Amino acid sequence: MAGRINDDDVRTVRNAVPIDAVVSEYLQLRPGGGGNLKGLCPFHDEKSPSFHVSPAKGLYHCFGCQEGGDTVDFVMKVEHLSFSETIERLAAQAGITLRYEEGGYTPGRQQGERTRLLEAHKVAAQFYAEQLGSAEAEIGRGFLAERGFDQAAAERFGVGYAPAGWDHLTRFLRGRGFTDKELTLSGLSQDGRRGPIDRFRGRLMWPIRDITGEVVGFGARRLREDDNGPKYLNTPETPIYRKSQVLYGIDLAKRDIGKQGRAVVVEGYTDVMACHLSGVTTAIATCGTAFGGEHVKILRRVLTDNSRSEVVFTFDGDAAGQKAALRAFEDDQKFAARTSIAVSPGGMDPCDLRLAKGDEAVRQLIEERSPLFEFAIRSFVKQHNLDTAEGRSAALEQAAPVVARIKDVSIQHDYAVRLGGMLGILDERFVTNRVRQLARYAAQGGAGRGRGGQGQAQVRGGGAPPQAGAGAAGPRQSGPAPAGGAAGGPALYMRTPALHRERELLKLALQHPKLVAPAFDAYLADEFTAAPYATVRAAIEAAGGVAAAADSAAYLARVRDAAPDDGVRSLITELAVEPPRSRREPDAIYAGEQLAGVRLAAVDRRIDDVRSTVHRLGAQGPPDRFESAQRELWTLQQYRESLRARGAAAL
Repeated sequence: MAGRINDDDVRTVRNAVPIDAVVSEYLQLRPGGGGNLKGLCPFHDEKSPSFHVSPAKGLYHCFGCQEGGDTVDFVMKVEHLSFSETIERLAAQAGITLRYEEGGYTPGRQQGERTRLLEAHKVAAQFYAEQLGSAEAEIGRGFLAERGFDQAAAERFGVGYAPAGWDHLTRFLRGRGFTDKELTLSGLSQDGRRGPIDRFRGRLMWPIRDITGEVVGFGARRLREDDNGPKYLNTPETPIYRKSQVLYGIDLAKRDIGKQGRAVVVEGYTDVMACHLSGVTTAIATCGTAFGGEHVKILRRVLTDNSRSEVVFTFDGDAAGQKAALRAFEDDQKFAARTSIAVSPGGMDPCDLRLAKGDEAVRQLIEERSPLFEFAIRSFVKQHNLDTAEGRSAALEQAAPVVARIKDVSIQHDYAVRLGGMLGILDERFVTNRVRQLARYAAQGGAGRGRGGQGQAQVRGGGAPPQAGAGAAGPRQSGPAPAGGAAGGPALYMRTPALHRERELLKLALQHPKLVAPAFDAYLADEFTAAPYATVRAAIEAAGGVAAAADSAAYLARVRDAAPDDGVRSLITELAVEPPRSRREPDAIYAGEQLAGVRLAAVDRRIDDVRSTVHRLGAQGPPDRFESAQRELWTLQQYRESLRARGAAAL
């Protein structure tokens, strides 16, 4: 049974790996104000960034889907790992050696499954790369040379060679401590008559890496005529490899994709190599499958998807390439970015084009791209006989919906006019009216679906964070109160103006504890009218209060650990990441306003209660109780006036 990771080592790992460095491996982050960073959430589809990262606090929170936590939580969620697997992975990145309790650490037995499979692929990639220099691999080196790739190019992309024998890699990995079960589970080996044998034999090998640079699989190219297998053989589906969820070259291209706001989608491994070597460093490719929805999700996060970004598809000019381009068009609406297509003259792919005409020709191919919807329109029109009325009508009915899907209304109208010209339909208004009709129909259908889904995904905190100095978010419902609410009761609206002061004070207590210390620690839970906020206040107290918040990251970790459930923990993370509403950097004056405001509201509530008591007792109640209530009322009223006049100085 796996040993327990030493607690001190867990804390060391948490502090050693900055959360912004980890998150930026998966999505493009940009300044979000208040020292925070923001990007498109990796946990739900969105077109406006609501995913915030606070490097100073070591926390992240999405104000769209309410996912949040620290570095460990992020990696666990995005990679679907266990806690121990996550700690092991982060420790390896930071170069930290972990200690295991309950019997000590035995390599190969106490590491998580995913960690072991990744390690096996890392070792296999090194093995294949070394084999490329062997005498047997001359055929592989020749293949690369014929396509314009030298040794430096092979090393840059980690290209290797799988020996033709039955079990060269299998025996090598066994010698490195990997079990037969791990080798078959990883897809590096497969069952043979007498035990595991190599899956890849006598082939040129491309390591397929995920967005973080970990090798998760391989693409293997056939080299010999007596190889009866497919031209390209990929790693099968494994716990770490899903072909629909990986993009070859994404680890190399992601930073330039983010900087340039452009991604170039090509068809094969050699095309990616050719593009990068030609200076098109944003090229990526799918791994033996069509470009689909999961690929869109990966690319949108890296691209920071917006109308200024662009996705360029390159396909062969043959029938299969055109069919692939039209399939890509089906995903156009999943991007906010512009989508274009680049088809080289003569139908050459980027690798062939580079070999025939040089690096400049590859760059020019991308620069001379055309809008994808224009390509789709022309492709549909070409399928019909425009010499007949029936052919023109059929072409209109197939191409008009394509034009109707164009997002920009002015461009949509321009292409409707151009479509009429392509078809030879003299009545321009007939075509434009048909396109508008289809666009309205699609919009109504989309709106209907949107209304149908509205309200189903409720959020705890009430939606996106308000901008500094702005009003509250719109009247969105929050999810069930994390604490203090009856199960199945109405959701509490956490962003009502009545709760602004309480929310701001808790944000300051979590983000700037020194500004509200020591006064905040004297506040009672009943001074917070919302039960979830009162529970957060209790968690801060259980963590030692704001006066004990010397180390920001450790303090927030203690507060989150003190939360009674995941709902409160999520709310704490949200409050720790959401920027304060102040137009300026929060200071002692702003903190004093929030402290005084919350206390004043509590005093007003108490005055109302005591007034009710005085009214109820009246002249017929016990004189001592009546007089006591009057004295309390007078004291509270004096305190209220002092708070109004002096603010935090009266606390």
